Amino acid sequence: MSDDTIRLVTIGRILRRRRRLLTVLTVVGALVGYGVSALFPPRYTASASVLLPGQWEERELLTQVEMATSSAVVDRAAAALGWTGLGGGELRERVSAQAADGNIITVSGTADTPERAQRLSDRVARELVAFAARVSGDSAESEAAKGTEALRRKVAETDRRITDLAQAADPGRTVESVQARTSLAKLRTSLEEAMKKLERADPASGRANMVVMGPAARPTAEAPPTRVQLIAAGALLFFLLTVVGHLAAARVNRRPRTEPEIAAALGSTLLGTVDVPGERGAHRPGGHGSRARVRGLLGVDTRWDLPTPRASGDEADRRIRYRRVCARLQDRLPGPRRLLVLVVDGDEIARRAAGLLVAEAGSDPSGGDPVLRVVEVSVDRPMVPDRDAEAGALVVLSAGSWTAEELAGVAGACADGGHEVVGVVLACAVRARPARSAGRPPESAAPALAVHGGTSGHASGHASGHGTGEPV
Repeated sequence: MSDDTIRLVTIGRILRRRRRLLTVLTVVGALVGYGVSALFPPRYTASASVLLPGQWEERELLTQVEMATSSAVVDRAAAALGWTGLGGGELRERVSAQAADGNIITVSGTADTPERAQRLSDRVARELVAFAARVSGDSAESEAAKGTEALRRKVAETDRRITDLAQAADPGRTVESVQARTSLAKLRTSLEEAMKKLERADPASGRANMVVMGPAARPTAEAPPTRVQLIAAGALLFFLLTVVGHLAAARVNRRPRTEPEIAAALGSTLLGTVDVPGERGAHRPGGHGSRARVRGLLGVDTRWDLPTPRASGDEADRRIRYRRVCARLQDRLPGPRRLLVLVVDGDEIARRAAGLLVAEAGSDPSGGDPVLRVVEVSVDRPMVPDRDAEAGALVVLSAGSWTAEELAGVAGACADGGHEVVGVVLACAVRARPARSAGRPPESAAPALAVHGGTSGHASGHASGHGTGEPV
Protein backbone atom coordinates (compact mmCIF):
# COMPACT_ATOMS: atom_id res chain seq x y z
CA MET A 1 0.00 0.00 0.00
CA SER A 2 2.96 2.31 0.52
CA ASP A 3 3.32 2.72 -3.25
CA ASP A 4 -0.38 2.76 -4.13
CA THR A 5 -2.58 5.75 -4.70
CA ILE A 6 -4.95 6.51 -1.85
CA ARG A 7 -8.42 5.56 -3.07
CA LEU A 8 -11.90 5.85 -1.66
CA VAL A 9 -11.89 2.14 -0.93
CA THR A 10 -8.96 2.72 1.43
CA ILE A 11 -10.87 5.45 3.26
CA GLY A 12 -13.90 3.20 3.44
CA ARG A 13 -11.79 0.39 4.86
CA ILE A 14 -10.50 2.69 7.59
CA LEU A 15 -14.01 3.85 8.44
CA ARG A 16 -15.31 0.29 8.53
CA ARG A 17 -12.51 -1.40 10.45
CA ARG A 18 -11.62 1.46 12.77
CA ARG A 19 -15.10 2.72 13.51
CA ARG A 20 -14.79 2.20 17.27
CA LEU A 21 -11.47 4.02 17.47
CA LEU A 22 -12.82 6.82 15.26
CA THR A 23 -15.90 7.12 17.44
CA VAL A 24 -13.89 7.32 20.65
CA LEU A 25 -11.43 9.88 19.27
CA THR A 26 -14.26 11.95 17.79
CA VAL A 27 -15.91 12.10 21.22
CA VAL A 28 -12.54 13.06 22.75
CA GLY A 29 -12.20 15.85 20.17
CA ALA A 30 -15.69 17.09 21.03
CA LEU A 31 -14.75 17.16 24.72
CA VAL A 32 -11.59 19.09 23.90
CA GLY A 33 -13.66 21.60 21.93
CA TYR A 34 -16.01 21.93 24.88
CA GLY A 35 -13.05 22.58 27.17
CA VAL A 36 -11.73 25.26 24.85
CA SER A 37 -15.15 26.91 24.76
CA ALA A 38 -15.15 26.96 28.57
CA LEU A 39 -11.86 28.86 28.55
CA PHE A 40 -13.29 31.50 26.21
CA PRO A 41 -16.57 32.99 27.49
CA PRO A 42 -19.36 33.64 24.97
CA ARG A 43 -19.13 36.90 23.02
CA TYR A 44 -21.88 38.97 21.44
CA THR A 45 -21.51 41.50 18.64
CA ALA A 46 -23.77 44.48 17.93
CA SER A 47 -23.49 46.92 15.01
CA ALA A 48 -24.48 50.57 14.60
CA SER A 49 -24.62 52.43 11.27
CA VAL A 50 -23.32 55.98 10.67
CA LEU A 51 -24.46 57.88 7.56
CA LEU A 52 -22.15 60.34 5.76
CA PRO A 53 -24.33 62.76 3.72
CA GLY A 54 -23.09 64.15 0.45
CA GLN A 55 -20.51 62.88 -1.99
CA TRP A 56 -17.57 61.01 -0.52
CA GLU A 57 -14.63 59.46 -2.26
CA GLU A 58 -13.44 55.99 -1.39
CA ARG A 59 -10.27 57.19 0.29
CA GLU A 60 -12.32 59.58 2.43
CA LEU A 61 -14.56 56.70 3.54
CA LEU A 62 -11.48 54.66 4.44
CA THR A 63 -10.24 57.59 6.48
CA GLN A 64 -13.49 57.65 8.43
CA VAL A 65 -13.25 53.86 9.00
CA GLU A 66 -9.74 54.22 10.42
CA MET A 67 -10.97 57.09 12.56
CA ALA A 68 -13.70 54.89 14.07
CA THR A 69 -11.12 52.43 15.48
CA SER A 70 -8.54 55.05 16.43
CA SER A 71 -7.49 55.63 20.01
CA ALA A 72 -8.97 59.12 19.96
CA VAL A 73 -12.46 57.70 19.48
CA VAL A 74 -12.18 54.44 21.45
CA ASP A 75 -10.52 56.07 24.46
CA ARG A 76 -13.35 58.61 24.71
CA ALA A 77 -15.88 55.75 24.43
CA ALA A 78 -14.09 53.80 27.19
CA ALA A 79 -14.07 56.86 29.42
CA ALA A 80 -17.79 57.44 28.82
CA LEU A 81 -18.70 53.78 29.50
CA GLY A 82 -16.55 53.50 32.60
CA TRP A 83 -16.29 49.69 32.59
CA THR A 84 -13.95 48.32 35.22
CA GLY A 85 -10.87 46.58 33.84
CA LEU A 86 -11.49 47.68 30.25
CA GLY A 87 -9.41 50.60 29.08
CA GLY A 88 -8.95 52.01 25.65
CA GLY A 89 -6.34 49.43 24.67
CA GLU A 90 -8.48 46.43 25.60
CA LEU A 91 -11.59 48.00 24.14
CA ARG A 92 -9.87 48.75 20.83
CA GLU A 93 -9.53 44.99 20.20
CA ARG A 94 -13.31 44.62 20.50
CA VAL A 95 -14.25 47.41 18.10
CA SER A 96 -14.24 47.13 14.32
CA ALA A 97 -15.58 49.26 11.47
CA GLN A 98 -16.13 48.83 7.76
CA ALA A 99 -17.50 50.93 4.91
CA ALA A 100 -20.74 49.78 3.29
CA ASP A 101 -22.58 50.91 0.20
CA GLY A 102 -24.37 54.23 0.32
CA ASN A 103 -21.74 56.14 2.34
CA ILE A 104 -22.51 54.14 5.46
CA ILE A 105 -19.95 53.13 8.06
CA THR A 106 -20.85 50.09 10.18
CA VAL A 107 -19.36 50.20 13.68
CA SER A 108 -19.34 46.84 15.52
CA GLY A 109 -18.65 46.22 19.19
CA THR A 110 -18.09 42.85 20.90
CA ALA A 111 -18.76 42.21 24.59
CA ASP A 112 -19.59 39.36 26.95
CA THR A 113 -23.31 40.26 27.15
CA PRO A 114 -25.79 41.52 24.55
CA GLU A 115 -26.48 44.68 26.56
CA ARG A 116 -22.81 45.61 26.76
CA ALA A 117 -22.30 44.93 23.06
CA GLN A 118 -25.21 47.25 22.22
CA ARG A 119 -23.94 50.02 24.50
CA LEU A 120 -20.40 49.72 23.17
CA SER A 121 -21.36 50.02 19.51
CA ASP A 122 -23.74 52.96 20.19
CA ARG A 123 -21.15 54.84 22.23
CA VAL A 124 -18.38 54.36 19.66
CA ALA A 125 -20.74 55.55 16.89
CA ARG A 126 -21.62 58.70 18.82
CA GLU A 127 -17.98 59.38 19.66
CA LEU A 128 -17.08 58.95 15.99
CA VAL A 129 -19.68 61.54 14.94
CA ALA A 130 -18.54 63.97 17.64
CA PHE A 131 -14.87 63.55 16.80
CA ALA A 132 -15.50 63.96 13.06
CA ALA A 133 -17.53 67.11 13.73
CA ARG A 134 -14.80 68.49 15.95
CA VAL A 135 -12.11 67.82 13.38
CA SER A 136 -14.23 69.26 10.57
CA GLY A 137 -15.20 72.29 12.70
CA ASP A 138 -11.61 73.15 13.63
CA SER A 139 -10.54 72.96 10.02
CA ALA A 140 -13.46 75.10 8.83
CA GLU A 141 -12.88 77.62 11.59
CA SER A 142 -9.24 77.97 10.64
CA GLU A 143 -10.07 78.54 7.00
CA ALA A 144 -12.87 80.98 7.92
CA ALA A 145 -10.56 82.95 10.20
CA LYS A 146 -8.04 83.39 7.44
CA GLY A 147 -10.74 84.48 4.95
CA THR A 148 -12.29 86.91 7.44
CA GLU A 149 -8.97 88.60 8.15
CA ALA A 150 -8.27 89.03 4.45
CA LEU A 151 -11.76 90.39 3.86
CA ARG A 152 -11.41 92.79 6.78
CA ARG A 153 -8.23 94.25 5.30
CA LYS A 154 -9.96 94.54 1.95
CA VAL A 155 -12.92 96.39 3.52
CA ALA A 156 -10.59 98.75 5.38
CA GLU A 157 -8.75 99.54 2.20
CA THR A 158 -12.04 100.13 0.39
CA ASP A 159 -13.22 102.38 3.21
CA ARG A 160 -10.09 104.50 2.92
CA ARG A 161 -10.58 104.73 -0.81
CA ILE A 162 -14.17 105.88 -0.29
CA THR A 163 -12.98 108.54 2.14
CA ASP A 164 -10.40 109.79 -0.36
CA LEU A 165 -12.99 109.98 -3.11
CA ALA A 166 -15.41 111.84 -0.84
CA GLN A 167 -12.79 114.43 0.06
CA ALA A 168 -11.76 114.87 -3.53
CA ALA A 169 -15.30 115.56 -4.64
CA ASP A 170 -16.60 119.15 -4.80
CA PRO A 171 -18.16 119.73 -1.33
CA GLY A 172 -21.78 120.47 -2.24
CA ARG A 173 -21.32 122.98 -5.01
CA THR A 174 -23.09 120.99 -7.61
CA VAL A 175 -25.89 118.49 -7.66
CA GLU A 176 -23.58 115.81 -9.10
CA SER A 177 -21.11 116.21 -6.26
CA VAL A 178 -23.85 115.91 -3.65
CA GLN A 179 -25.15 112.74 -5.27
CA ALA A 180 -21.63 111.25 -5.45
CA ARG A 181 -20.97 111.93 -1.77
CA THR A 182 -24.35 110.40 -0.87
CA SER A 183 -23.58 107.22 -2.92
CA LEU A 184 -20.20 106.88 -1.27
CA ALA A 185 -21.77 107.17 2.19
CA LYS A 186 -24.31 104.44 1.33
CA LEU A 187 -21.54 102.22 0.02
CA ARG A 188 -19.59 102.65 3.26
CA THR A 189 -22.68 101.75 5.29
CA SER A 190 -23.27 98.62 3.20
CA LEU A 191 -19.69 97.46 3.69
CA GLU A 192 -19.93 97.91 7.47
CA GLU A 193 -23.17 95.89 7.65
CA ALA A 194 -21.72 93.10 5.52
CA MET A 195 -18.68 93.00 7.75
CA LYS A 196 -20.83 92.66 10.88
CA LYS A 197 -22.89 89.83 9.33
CA LEU A 198 -19.70 88.02 8.33
CA GLU A 199 -18.33 88.19 11.87
CA ARG A 200 -21.60 86.81 13.27
CA ALA A 201 -21.59 83.89 10.83
CA ASP A 202 -20.73 80.33 12.17
CA PRO A 203 -17.21 79.47 11.08
CA ALA A 204 -17.92 75.72 11.39
CA SER A 205 -20.88 75.72 9.02
CA GLY A 206 -18.90 73.71 6.45
CA ARG A 207 -18.29 70.63 8.68
CA ALA A 208 -19.52 67.19 7.68
CA ASN A 209 -22.84 66.40 9.34
CA MET A 210 -22.46 62.68 10.09
CA VAL A 211 -25.61 61.04 11.45
CA VAL A 212 -26.06 57.89 13.58
CA MET A 213 -28.84 55.85 11.98
CA GLY A 214 -30.58 54.77 15.14
CA PRO A 215 -29.41 52.59 18.06
CA ALA A 216 -27.72 49.25 17.47
CA ALA A 217 -29.89 46.15 17.52
CA ARG A 218 -29.37 43.95 20.57
CA PRO A 219 -27.76 40.64 19.48
CA THR A 220 -29.69 37.45 20.11
CA ALA A 221 -26.96 34.90 19.25
CA GLU A 222 -23.33 34.47 20.18
CA ALA A 223 -20.59 35.69 17.93
CA PRO A 224 -18.53 32.97 16.22
CA PRO A 225 -16.84 30.80 17.22
CA THR A 226 -19.69 29.60 19.38
CA ARG A 227 -19.53 26.68 21.77
CA VAL A 228 -21.31 24.41 19.30
CA GLN A 229 -18.86 25.40 16.57
CA LEU A 230 -15.87 24.70 18.81
CA ILE A 231 -17.25 21.30 19.78
CA ALA A 232 -17.92 20.41 16.14
CA ALA A 233 -14.49 21.68 15.09
CA GLY A 234 -12.76 19.61 17.79
CA ALA A 235 -14.63 16.46 16.81
CA LEU A 236 -13.94 16.98 13.09
CA LEU A 237 -10.27 17.76 13.72
CA PHE A 238 -9.68 14.59 15.75
CA PHE A 239 -11.57 12.52 13.19
CA LEU A 240 -9.50 13.87 10.29
CA LEU A 241 -6.24 13.51 12.21
CA THR A 242 -7.06 9.87 12.95
CA VAL A 243 -7.80 9.11 9.29
CA VAL A 244 -4.71 10.98 8.08
CA GLY A 245 -2.60 9.23 10.72
CA HIS A 246 -3.73 5.83 9.45
CA LEU A 247 -2.96 6.82 5.86
CA ALA A 248 0.46 8.18 6.81
CA ALA A 249 1.28 5.02 8.76
CA ALA A 250 0.30 2.91 5.77
CA ARG A 251 2.44 5.10 3.50
CA VAL A 252 5.58 4.66 5.56
CA ASN A 253 4.97 0.95 6.15
CA ARG A 254 7.91 -0.93 4.62
CA ARG A 255 6.97 -4.45 5.64
CA PRO A 256 7.67 -7.01 2.93
CA ARG A 257 4.49 -8.13 1.22
CA THR A 258 5.59 -10.03 -1.85
CA GLU A 259 6.84 -13.63 -1.87
CA PRO A 260 10.39 -12.80 -3.10
CA GLU A 261 10.85 -10.12 -0.41
CA ILE A 262 9.71 -12.42 2.39
CA ALA A 263 11.84 -15.31 1.15
CA ALA A 264 14.87 -13.03 0.84
CA ALA A 265 14.36 -11.69 4.39
CA LEU A 266 14.41 -15.27 5.76
CA GLY A 267 17.17 -16.43 3.45
CA SER A 268 15.19 -19.38 2.15
CA THR A 269 12.89 -20.54 -0.66
CA LEU A 270 9.16 -20.07 -0.97
CA LEU A 271 7.39 -23.43 -1.03
CA GLY A 272 3.92 -22.12 -1.77
CA THR A 273 0.88 -20.20 -0.62
CA VAL A 274 -1.97 -21.79 1.31
CA ASP A 275 -5.47 -20.56 2.03
CA VAL A 276 -6.97 -20.22 5.48
CA PRO A 277 -10.75 -19.82 5.84
CA GLY A 278 -11.28 -16.39 7.37
CA GLU A 279 -12.81 -16.12 10.80
CA ARG A 280 -13.64 -13.19 13.02
CA GLY A 281 -10.51 -12.13 14.85
CA ALA A 282 -8.15 -14.03 12.52
CA HIS A 283 -5.82 -11.05 12.29
CA ARG A 284 -5.78 -10.30 15.99
CA PRO A 285 -2.40 -10.69 17.64
CA GLY A 286 -2.11 -12.53 20.88
CA GLY A 287 -1.78 -10.82 24.19
CA HIS A 288 -3.31 -10.61 27.59
CA GLY A 289 -3.78 -8.01 30.24
CA SER A 290 -5.38 -4.61 30.38
CA ARG A 291 -3.54 -3.32 27.33
CA ALA A 292 -4.84 -6.15 25.17
CA ARG A 293 -8.36 -5.60 26.49
CA VAL A 294 -8.20 -1.91 25.68
CA ARG A 295 -6.91 -2.66 22.20
CA GLY A 296 -9.73 -5.13 21.70
CA LEU A 297 -12.28 -2.61 22.97
CA LEU A 298 -11.05 0.05 20.57
CA GLY A 299 -10.80 -2.40 17.70
CA VAL A 300 -7.12 -1.69 17.02
CA ASP A 301 -6.09 -5.31 17.52
CA THR A 302 -7.13 -6.13 13.96
CA ARG A 303 -5.34 -5.21 10.75
CA TRP A 304 -7.19 -2.58 8.75
CA ASP A 305 -4.81 -2.29 5.80
CA LEU A 306 -5.35 -5.85 4.60
CA PRO A 307 -7.76 -6.21 1.68
CA THR A 308 -11.02 -8.04 2.08
CA PRO A 309 -10.37 -11.80 1.90
CA ARG A 310 -11.01 -13.10 -1.59
CA ALA A 311 -13.33 -16.00 -2.26
CA SER A 312 -11.57 -19.34 -2.54
CA GLY A 313 -12.47 -22.82 -3.58
CA ASP A 314 -13.98 -25.42 -1.34
CA GLU A 315 -12.18 -27.57 1.21
CA ALA A 316 -10.91 -29.96 -1.45
CA ASP A 317 -9.16 -27.11 -3.30
CA ARG A 318 -7.56 -25.87 -0.10
CA ARG A 319 -6.32 -29.38 0.75
CA ILE A 320 -4.73 -29.62 -2.68
CA ARG A 321 -2.65 -26.53 -1.87
CA TYR A 322 -1.50 -28.03 1.43
CA ARG A 323 -0.60 -31.31 -0.28
CA ARG A 324 1.46 -29.48 -2.89
CA VAL A 325 3.41 -27.75 -0.13
CA CYS A 326 3.95 -31.10 1.60
CA ALA A 327 5.14 -32.65 -1.66
CA ARG A 328 7.65 -29.89 -2.29
CA LEU A 329 8.81 -30.18 1.30
CA GLN A 330 9.20 -33.95 0.81
CA ASP A 331 11.44 -33.31 -2.20
CA ARG A 332 13.70 -31.05 -0.14
CA LEU A 333 14.16 -33.52 2.75
CA PRO A 334 17.06 -35.96 2.58
CA GLY A 335 14.96 -38.65 4.22
CA PRO A 336 12.05 -39.31 6.58
CA ARG A 337 12.96 -36.60 9.10
CA ARG A 338 11.01 -34.37 11.41
CA LEU A 339 10.70 -30.57 10.98
CA LEU A 340 9.96 -27.62 13.21
CA VAL A 341 7.14 -25.43 11.96
CA LEU A 342 7.88 -21.93 13.19
CA VAL A 343 4.98 -19.54 13.66
CA VAL A 344 5.46 -15.97 14.83
CA ASP A 345 3.65 -15.30 18.07
CA GLY A 346 0.54 -13.26 17.31
CA ASP A 347 0.15 -14.36 13.68
CA GLU A 348 -3.20 -16.09 13.99
CA ILE A 349 -3.54 -16.81 10.27
CA ALA A 350 -0.14 -18.49 10.17
CA ARG A 351 -0.91 -20.47 13.33
CA ARG A 352 -4.10 -21.87 11.79
CA ALA A 353 -2.28 -22.61 8.53
CA ALA A 354 0.42 -24.48 10.45
CA GLY A 355 -2.22 -26.54 12.22
CA LEU A 356 -3.84 -27.47 8.92
CA LEU A 357 -0.44 -28.27 7.45
CA VAL A 358 0.41 -30.56 10.37
CA ALA A 359 -2.97 -32.28 10.08
CA GLU A 360 -2.41 -32.81 6.38
CA ALA A 361 1.11 -34.15 6.87
CA GLY A 362 -0.03 -36.75 9.38
CA SER A 363 1.96 -38.46 12.12
CA ASP A 364 4.94 -40.80 12.23
CA PRO A 365 3.68 -44.39 11.64
CA SER A 366 6.00 -45.67 14.39
CA GLY A 367 3.78 -43.90 16.91
CA GLY A 368 6.23 -41.13 17.79
CA ASP A 369 5.84 -37.40 17.64
CA PRO A 370 4.24 -35.74 14.59
CA VAL A 371 6.42 -35.31 11.54
CA LEU A 372 5.78 -31.53 11.77
CA ARG A 373 5.95 -29.91 15.20
CA VAL A 374 4.63 -26.35 15.62
CA VAL A 375 6.70 -23.93 17.67
CA GLU A 376 5.71 -20.31 18.31
CA VAL A 377 8.51 -17.74 18.19
CA SER A 378 8.40 -14.21 19.59
CA VAL A 379 9.72 -11.49 17.28
CA ASP A 380 10.89 -9.40 20.24
CA ARG A 381 13.32 -12.07 21.51
CA PRO A 382 13.18 -15.01 19.09
CA MET A 383 14.23 -18.32 20.62
CA VAL A 384 14.18 -21.67 18.77
CA PRO A 385 14.76 -25.04 20.53
CA ASP A 386 18.13 -26.67 19.89
CA ARG A 387 18.33 -29.19 17.13
CA ASP A 388 17.51 -32.73 18.15
CA ALA A 389 16.05 -35.05 15.53
CA GLU A 390 14.73 -32.33 13.27
CA ALA A 391 16.02 -31.86 9.74
CA GLY A 392 15.36 -28.14 9.73
CA ALA A 393 12.70 -25.51 10.22
CA LEU A 394 9.72 -24.50 8.10
CA VAL A 395 8.52 -20.93 8.58
CA VAL A 396 4.79 -20.26 8.14
CA LEU A 397 3.63 -16.63 8.23
CA SER A 398 1.16 -14.22 6.69
CA ALA A 399 2.24 -11.49 4.28
CA GLY A 400 2.60 -7.88 5.41
CA SER A 401 2.57 -8.64 9.13
CA TRP A 402 6.25 -8.42 10.03
CA THR A 403 9.20 -6.24 9.12
CA ALA A 404 12.33 -7.45 7.37
CA GLU A 405 14.32 -6.98 10.58
CA GLU A 406 11.89 -9.17 12.54
CA LEU A 407 12.05 -11.91 9.90
CA ALA A 408 15.85 -11.69 9.87
CA GLY A 409 15.78 -12.13 13.66
CA VAL A 410 13.74 -15.32 13.27
CA ALA A 411 16.22 -16.63 10.71
CA GLY A 412 19.09 -15.78 13.07
CA ALA A 413 17.38 -17.66 15.91
CA CYS A 414 17.09 -20.71 13.66
CA ALA A 415 20.79 -20.49 12.88
CA ASP A 416 21.62 -20.22 16.59
CA GLY A 417 19.58 -23.36 17.30
CA GLY A 418 21.32 -25.30 14.53
CA HIS A 419 18.28 -25.40 12.26
CA GLU A 420 18.29 -24.70 8.56
CA VAL A 421 15.29 -22.85 7.16
CA VAL A 422 14.22 -25.34 4.51
CA GLY A 423 11.35 -23.27 3.20
CA VAL A 424 8.75 -20.56 3.69
CA VAL A 425 4.98 -20.95 3.43
CA LEU A 426 2.69 -17.94 3.12
CA ALA A 427 -0.81 -18.09 4.59
CA CYS A 428 -3.63 -15.98 3.14
CA ALA A 429 -7.06 -15.51 4.66
CA VAL A 430 -9.92 -16.32 2.27
CA ARG A 431 -13.69 -16.54 2.37
CA ALA A 432 -14.69 -20.19 2.48
CA ARG A 433 -17.32 -21.66 0.18
CA PRO A 434 -19.46 -24.73 0.82
CA ALA A 435 -17.68 -28.03 0.30
CA ARG A 436 -18.38 -29.81 -2.98
CA SER A 437 -19.65 -33.39 -3.05
CA ALA A 438 -18.07 -34.55 -6.30
CA GLY A 439 -14.36 -35.04 -6.73
CA ARG A 440 -13.52 -34.63 -3.05
CA PRO A 441 -10.48 -36.63 -1.92
CA PRO A 442 -11.41 -39.47 0.42
CA GLU A 443 -10.92 -38.98 4.10
CA SER A 444 -8.84 -42.14 4.30
CA ALA A 445 -6.21 -40.85 1.84
CA ALA A 446 -2.66 -41.33 3.00
CA PRO A 447 -0.93 -38.27 4.45
CA ALA A 448 1.17 -36.16 2.10
CA LEU A 449 4.32 -36.28 4.21
CA ALA A 450 5.27 -39.50 5.96
CA VAL A 451 8.28 -41.47 7.03
CA HIS A 452 8.18 -44.60 4.81
CA GLY A 453 8.80 -44.73 1.13
CA GLY A 454 5.33 -45.93 0.10
CA THR A 455 3.64 -42.92 1.53
CA SER A 456 6.32 -40.70 0.13
CA GLY A 457 5.53 -41.96 -3.32
CA HIS A 458 1.89 -41.10 -2.79
CA ALA A 459 2.88 -37.55 -1.84
CA SER A 460 5.03 -37.24 -4.93
CA GLY A 461 2.12 -38.31 -7.00
CA HIS A 462 0.05 -35.49 -5.59
CA ALA A 463 2.82 -33.03 -6.24
CA SER A 464 3.20 -34.09 -9.86
CA GLY A 465 -0.50 -34.31 -10.48
CA HIS A 466 -1.34 -30.88 -9.10
CA GLY A 467 1.94 -29.04 -9.46
CA THR A 468 0.73 -26.69 -12.19
CA GLY A 469 -1.57 -23.76 -12.10
CA GLU A 470 -1.02 -22.82 -8.44
CA PRO A 471 -1.37 -19.04 -7.99
CA VAL A 472 1.44 -17.29 -6.10
